[in-house]
Amino acid sequence: MWRKASAAALLALAVGYFYYGSSDLPEQILQSISLPNFQASSPSQNSVEQVISAAWETLITLPTRQWSKVAVGVNACVDVVVSGVGLLQALAVDPGTGLDHEVLHSKEDLKEAFIHFMARGAAAERFFSDNEAFQRIARAAAEYPGAKLYVGGNAALIGQKLATYPDLMVLLCGPVGPKLHEMLDEQILVPPESLQETDEYHLILEYKAGEQWGSTRAPQANRFIFSHDVSNGEMSSLETFVASLDEFEPDLVVLSGLHMMEGQGRELWEERLKEAVLAISDIPKDIPIHLELASMTDKDYMNSIMQEVMPIVSSIGLNEQELLFLSQAGKGPHADLAAWKGIPDVGQVSDILLWILEQHGRSEPSSEADLTRIHFHTLAYHILATVDGYWGNQAAAVMAGARVASSQACGLQSVDVSKVELKAPLQFHSSHAEPREKLSLNPAEPVTVWRRGNVTFHMTAVLVCKQPLRTVGLGDAISAEGLVYSELKTQQPF
Repeated sequence: MWRKASAAALLALAVGYFYYGSSDLPEQILQSISLPNFQASSPSQNSVEQVISAAWETLITLPTRQWSKVAVGVNACVDVVVSGVGLLQALAVDPGTGLDHEVLHSKEDLKEAFIHFMARGAAAERFFSDNEAFQRIARAAAEYPGAKLYVGGNAALIGQKLATYPDLMVLLCGPVGPKLHEMLDEQILVPPESLQETDEYHLILEYKAGEQWGSTRAPQANRFIFSHDVSNGEMSSLETFVASLDEFEPDLVVLSGLHMMEGQGRELWEERLKEAVLAISDIPKDIPIHLELASMTDKDYMNSIMQEVMPIVSSIGLNEQELLFLSQAGKGPHADLAAWKGIPDVGQVSDILLWILEQHGRSEPSSEADLTRIHFHTLAYHILATVDGYWGNQAAAVMAGARVASSQACGLQSVDVSKVELKAPLQFHSSHAEPREKLSLNPAEPVTVWRRGNVTFHMTAVLVCKQPLRTVGLGDAISAEGLVYSELKTQQPF
């Protein structure tokens, strides 16, 4: 397998070199896969994807010690997935100028926020304050041709992914209505206290890469999510979730849904966050906790989560927008960036990840914080940053997350190399500032490892789906898969 992979990598470079007749081409290929000529016409392009995919199959192995019981909570709902442009046109809304709104109050707010994020190809989630207006839009969405209903909510989606492993017992706590209960995997246990008479619906407005509405053109496929969801918005299932852990006795807890409280207003989230911290603190210290973050707009709220919640969890999962917003909220590295331009710079991402673990994690033995692991994902690549001595099998874990992103975005069970492309930089730096290390990604061994202080970084490329069928839940699947392939080292108790 190794010989085949290496041979394919060399063949890919050699054919490209011969095809162009350029003495500089090997360096060009290493610098970036995004060179226009190389992507457009190189006959060897598929070989690079093939090499990475084959290497994944060889190198991704489950850890020696695997989780047997995982408890997941607390946001769950039914997702109504629909064409964003199509629905807004059906609502008789005209295209116009984009403008972000922290909370949506009307169809106009919805249109402006949708256009704002569509123009950037960025994912976002917002709370819709008017229940009656939301119900009217929800009915129109459910009746729109081609609308689909799916399991929704980070906790439920993570639970669904974990349930694909038959030896893993999964407990899900959250507001589970009859429709959601019917859609959940049979392997998932739902405590009776979590069942409710009605479902919570979230509307997911998707758009394709290159899709146009008025003067707005989407640079890449993504989605805009909104809801009027009070149960999840108040994290009303949190105490039930923590209480259920005594009987279930999990060896891993996955927590999500904190972002839903943001739309409830400062007074509510300040009080509820204090209660959440107390509830999380009741979870036995020997059980690791993974916190899955999601889109937020209130810097004070994000800062409160950073100061109060992050130090009491073991691991977090987040994307490039959440990472930058976290740094902006805490005045961390590169906080002056308004937004990422194209593919986030690996060195800048590395700087922020290190800052989080140094400021809010246990990067030093003397620290009382529990945070020792961050799983970062963006479209083109993923990074797992871990404090040395706490986590094992992280090379396999970061590759497993990338593999599931590559297959699931295309709606497949495994990677089809003809439907994906490499967009990651093949040369990059360990930091944005000196002193820094120049690094490269080898397609035949597609994990680059570097260390900064007591933190080790594992980075792998994603094979990006050319025509993604569904982008919702990718982050949850990535984090779930990364956790399945991760191993907690026993010599370092939390």
